[in-house]
Amino acid sequence: MRKLSSLILAVAVAAGVPVLPVQAQPADPAATQIAAFDTALLDVMKQAKKLGPRGRYDALKPAIEQAFDLPMMTRFAVGSGWSALPPDQQAELVKAFAHMTTATYAHNFDRYDGEKFTIDKVDTRGPDKLVRTRLTGAGAPTELAYRMRQSGGGWKVIDVYYNGAVSSMLGQRSEFAATLSSGGAAALAKKLNSRANQLVESK
Repeated sequence: MRKLSSLILAVAVAAGVPVLPVQAQPADPAATQIAAFDTALLDVMKQAKKLGPRGRYDALKPAIEQAFDLPMMTRFAVGSGWSALPPDQQAELVKAFAHMTTATYAHNFDRYDGEKFTIDKVDTRGPDKLVRTRLTGAGAPTELAYRMRQSGGGWKVIDVYYNGAVSSMLGQRSEFAATLSSGGAAALAKKLNSRANQLVESK
């Protein structure tokens, strides 16, 4: 879809029922998690215009929180300086990162043109699983690979790869580094929240 590239590179990170994702390995718990997220995302896309940006945000928030390990993704995006931050600043960054991630999905998935998600296969790589999916419909097919790890008793997304190569987390780490260097955690949280608010308030 037309905005998917910008979505994956911006987030991460990083949630209709009438069109269900096809699962190559439906019994795999990581694939099941992604199938549920894809279903929620398609449902919001089908109602995109009716819901508007804020409605899409509210509808996607629980799906994203269920499917993504947002604290781990935030730690990875911040990098080695994470452990030096006090707990209150870490918590504020996780909250801002989650806000930005949800707002980005709500902003970019703003229409439905017959798209369908298909889960192709699941690869196991050490403690992680890579759930390979394709988005077909409007335009050329897009390949998405969700890197997942067990967290809190379930499988959660910790990174997303666009067309098999581009890691959303590495892109965000590079983007966040300059803000962290110049203004610290407070500046980064402010920047993420400001960006998220602009996306949600846009028409």
